[in-house]
Amino acid sequence: MNNTSSHHGKPFCAVATLSFAATALLLAPSPAAAHAIAGDRVFPSTLAVDDPGVGDEANLEYGHVRAPGDNGDQSINTFSFEYDKLITARLALSVDGAYVMQNNPTARGFDNFGVGLKYLLYVNARHEFMTSVGVHAELGGTGSHAIANSFSTISPTIYVGKGMGDLPDALAYLRPVAITAEAGPSLTTGAGQPNSFDYGFTVQYSLPYLQQQVHDFGLPKPLSNIVPIVEVPLSRSQGQTTGTINPGFIWINRYGQFGIEAQIPINSASGSHVGILVQAHLFFDDIAPKTLGKPLF
Repeated sequence: MNNTSSHHGKPFCAVATLSFAATALLLAPSPAAAHAIAGDRVFPSTLAVDDPGVGDEANLEYGHVRAPGDNGDQSINTFSFEYDKLITARLALSVDGAYVMQNNPTARGFDNFGVGLKYLLYVNARHEFMTSVGVHAELGGTGSHAIANSFSTISPTIYVGKGMGDLPDALAYLRPVAITAEAGPSLTTGAGQPNSFDYGFTVQYSLPYLQQQVHDFGLPKPLSNIVPIVEVPLSRSQGQTTGTINPGFIWINRYGQFGIEAQIPINSASGSHVGILVQAHLFFDDIAPKTLGKPLF
């Protein structure tokens, strides 16, 4: 799972932490593997639209955007975290939070903390397909009064992923393509607070899949472990659709991954400038499969 933006020192600390984690990943030599696997397909843990898998993992993410505010545009920097723990091989519990800094007006503090459950419903290895269902709750009043809402938000969501490895030989070089998507309502508990319908999709081209399953071009590392990606997270509320188009890449190996994406607003209501997302992610089910990464049951 991956549910996830004032000035001064915090953004640099966030970037430094992510850079350290990314360096550790780059120094770990191993073939690509991960928790979200359907046949020969590895679905990486994406930055803005959650992947369809479950696993024991930790996610650190830094984001920067300029968004419309009551007094004009405001700069928002977010350093978020999420920890997922497998209860069984198919059911995962998550906890998450984010430290937010913004200007116009100036405010900083923790956003509301969240908890979630996600269940892996179905995997078809031959057709590289998987689907999961989950529910996430942002707990109102658990964050800073300057940043967080006083009400809670409940978000039941369905997740799907499909790899194109079953395409015919004539389309072999499209087999590294994969598409993932999520959709579900966000229901608020506050009187008069608007609900929304959140959805999104990703399009990926896996160079590890190209090398291992289609044709070995002898790509050098780290290029051979890169997955170019475009994510499109969207939300519709009160007749207005907002969202971004996020081109970027994910570098993945057996123990974790590093990702970076631009955030391009789709309209003026979504923002006024291109933002950025940076991710460092650890797979505990591969790092420590007999201890930290072992399901509780």
